[in-house]
Amino acid sequence: MSAAHSAFVESTADVADSAHLGARTRIWHLAQVREGATLGADCNIGRGAYIGPGAVLGDGCKVQNYALVYEPARLGDGVFIGPAAVLTNDEFPRAINPDGSPKSADDWHSVGVTIGRGAAIGARAVCIAPVTIGEWALVAAGAVVTKDVPDFALVVGVPARRVGWVGRAGRPLEQDGDEWVCPVSGDRYRERDGVLSAMDPD
Repeated sequence: MSAAHSAFVESTADVADSAHLGARTRIWHLAQVREGATLGADCNIGRGAYIGPGAVLGDGCKVQNYALVYEPARLGDGVFIGPAAVLTNDEFPRAINPDGSPKSADDWHSVGVTIGRGAAIGARAVCIAPVTIGEWALVAAGAVVTKDVPDFALVVGVPARRVGWVGRAGRPLEQDGDEWVCPVSGDRYRERDGVLSAMDPD
């Protein structure tokens, strides 16, 4: 890889030798990228963010300051993770076993959060694994996601519930008859049986 296309790692960041960083990816102050993690091209990992062992991020992902992406998370291209958001990986967390002995890596099974292309997770939101966040969905700041989120869904609250739809531009869609319209781009979407799909898929 040429110097012009190589990744940038700030001197205080901690990036494992076995992590793979795509072209032009940037790792900022005090961030940690663990063993075997794979980050695509043009990713931006903010101050103090954590990317767990073996986690996979697509191209163009943005992980904001102090967000925690625990393994085995899988993020599609263009995913946004807001400041201090958390993607968990333990369904039944405990520090010790019933006999009082400390839990080890062999005493539990990690499960991951999967996030589709273009989706965004708001600041301090928590996604409880194993859940899947659909493409272009938007999880509001502070939400706690305990169930799968459909493509283009806007979810808020604790636990998170769908309150509307968003388009690829991230703005809430406006209903126009049996269709939904993005007020920014004019893109149109159709809802059938609780599933929204773009009428002009990219």
